[in-house]
Amino acid sequence: MSPIPELGAIPAGTVNLTDYTAHARSRLDDNAWAYFSGGAADELTLQANRTAWDQLLLHPRVLRALAGGHTRQTLLGRVLEHPIMLAPVAFQRMAHPDGELGTAYAAAAQSAGIILSTQATTSLEHIAQAIVADPGRGPLWFQLYLQHERAFTQALVQRAEAAGYEALVLTVDAPTSGARDRERRVEFKLPPGITAVNLANLPEAPVASLSPGKSAMFDGLLSMAPTWSDIAWLQSITRLPILLKGILHEDDARQAAQLGVAGLIVSNHGGRTLDTAIPTAWALPRIAQAVGPNMPLLVDGGIRRGTDVLKAIALGAHAVLIGRPYVHALATAGALGVAHVIRLLRDELEIAMALTGCATLDDITPSVLFKHP
Repeated sequence: MSPIPELGAIPAGTVNLTDYTAHARSRLDDNAWAYFSGGAADELTLQANRTAWDQLLLHPRVLRALAGGHTRQTLLGRVLEHPIMLAPVAFQRMAHPDGELGTAYAAAAQSAGIILSTQATTSLEHIAQAIVADPGRGPLWFQLYLQHERAFTQALVQRAEAAGYEALVLTVDAPTSGARDRERRVEFKLPPGITAVNLANLPEAPVASLSPGKSAMFDGLLSMAPTWSDIAWLQSITRLPILLKGILHEDDARQAAQLGVAGLIVSNHGGRTLDTAIPTAWALPRIAQAVGPNMPLLVDGGIRRGTDVLKAIALGAHAVLIGRPYVHALATAGALGVAHVIRLLRDELEIAMALTGCATLDDITPSVLFKHP
């Protein structure tokens, strides 16, 4: 077992997820702040993700029987204590020396699922070793970027299987990075000692020889970008269920369902790739309608309140992911901050359920959302 990280102190007056943003800003340098908090281009999608949840209004019911209620959810055959999971975030040791290890301990302590990034600064084996035997932990999933060398990707998948990860989350919405102005302004670079350790020994990608008139993007980088055929290949090399992260269009959702993927994550990469892409709260109900109730759906992007979690469930999600809030909490108070964020969100969800007359997640239906005349 890995040593449990030292706990930080939660600043006085920290009572919600957004409070951690200001605390984190004072603790992170400009380089790390640009990476963790910035979005693509004018950051319109980053802002819209948050606004879209706010614009959904609740239509509560009263005098319902609520005794014995709970937040349990079944996902991929596993019972979750609550529907809150931690999204994959790269390079977490830029936020705190404990990095992903502190996050993993906090998630396990709060029975929250965690998705470890391919670009973690702690090995996937180290994280699994730390929490896999904890009987109260939530799901442990591994986020995957398909690498340019299939043999390396296959070896990475086999490592995740051997370590005890329960699912693969394939990110499909980032064949290239977005135009991130904040990062370009600070000339972002990884600090010394911060690397994607799970990608150690990855051979250099071949450099395309471009003839005149050819594009470095389309004829170079994107010539190695994943396509739908790679999904079938990935399914053929693993026994783990595969979820696709980064779905916004109903047609892509239908195609993924036809390929037999285990679940979908409605995501616009936190507004970090394509600016002016639709907010996830708009995409979620369309995708839920396209694939039906039996396809496990998760959603991320702008979730900051328990009412947002309730709204996501009402729109068809089975669980939600948070990203920036827990990284800001990690930067502020280490593992204790991450645990606090999860607990705050779960408490707020229970309050929202009680005040809308919903004893269980199954009671949260579209009728809890107000329909404008």
